[in-house]
Amino acid sequence: QVQLAESGGDLVQPGGSLRLSCAATGSTGRFYAMGWYRQAPGKQRELVGAITGGSTNYADSVKGRFTISRDYAKNTVYLQMNSLIPEDTAVYICNAQARIPYTRNYWGQGTQVTVSS
Repeated sequence: QVQLAESGGDLVQPGGSLRLSCAATGSTGRFYAMGWYRQAPGKQRELVGAITGGSTNYADSVKGRFTISRDYAKNTVYLQMNSLIPEDTAVYICNAQARIPYTRNYWGQGTQVTVSS
């Protein structure tokens, strides 16, 4: 059915940039929202950012550094990450939420981002 495939994770130095992509397949309609979560070793999964129509929201820790965008024609969501710091190191997981006819969530497998010297 619905599948989410992430790409773009890599090893980068502090101050570097990465762009993550998440392509959704198998859906006949548009999702209510798409976004990114992350999970670091020993920590709980946290919301990084999400986009619903023209509205976006971000975790306080990434505001001003990360930008989320969406290509509706390609059913793809992106996360542009700038000024990366070691604390950004985590597995980044794509999420998509549908609301009609009922609320349900879909999850990707995750892509590793490592920020280190």
